[in-house]
Amino acid sequence: MARQDIAGIFKSAVLGATLVAGSAFAAQAQALVPGEQAISPFAGGSNQLELSATATFTTDYIFRGVSFSDQKPAIQGSFDATYGVFYLGMWGSSTTVGDSIEIDYYGGITPSWAGFDFDVGVIWFTWPGASGIDLVEIKSGVSRTFGNLTVGVANYWETQSVYDVLEGSAEYALGEWFNFFDASVGGGVGFYWFDDGGDYTYWNAGLTLGFLENWSADIRYWDTDFNDQGCAAYAGSRDFCDGRVVGTISASF
Repeated sequence: MARQDIAGIFKSAVLGATLVAGSAFAAQAQALVPGEQAISPFAGGSNQLELSATATFTTDYIFRGVSFSDQKPAIQGSFDATYGVFYLGMWGSSTTVGDSIEIDYYGGITPSWAGFDFDVGVIWFTWPGASGIDLVEIKSGVSRTFGNLTVGVANYWETQSVYDVLEGSAEYALGEWFNFFDASVGGGVGFYWFDDGGDYTYWNAGLTLGFLENWSADIRYWDTDFNDQGCAAYAGSRDFCDGRVVGTISASF
């Protein structure tokens, strides 16, 4: 079975499960007696507006295995708002794509049902200093936690049918180290294919250390199977798809 077919099946399954959960919630809400509080079968998040922000420094801005900062450091930041299962946010980074900065806008829902956590949303990628390269992705994903292990899979498809991405991930919580760090290891693999050819696979593995409540440090190895010609055509240089170790430190507020 082709990867495109697998992605299509996964996409339909996630969207279908989210709709089923939503229908179940609507039916339950209608059945409430006056004064009774609904218990959502796909609860996720608190029923109040929550705002958060992050600031990040990374030694290389890697997007799906490819350097988007010419193998140089990048400064990044985000701002997010959540209300129950709904979320909105924006994320920005210095980048060499289009000789511009990148600003992304996103929104969606993150319901939980029967032990599974869903994420269905839209991502709008923009490069304000460039023209003709902005794009929109639809995301559908699901994850589940088994003790210290969390596994997930997500599909991203570009709305103009230029490409499709299927990505799997796993993270294992190691617990507290030296009475200071909250440690975890994780990694992922993704399959990226284009309608015009140039498909490739990317993967990563790394260690994340949380500390001082809202700080984290991450060291991660990235690599792809992109050949030199394909990488040069896609990213502008064959070196941008080579294996590398990336260090990142971030703070949340």
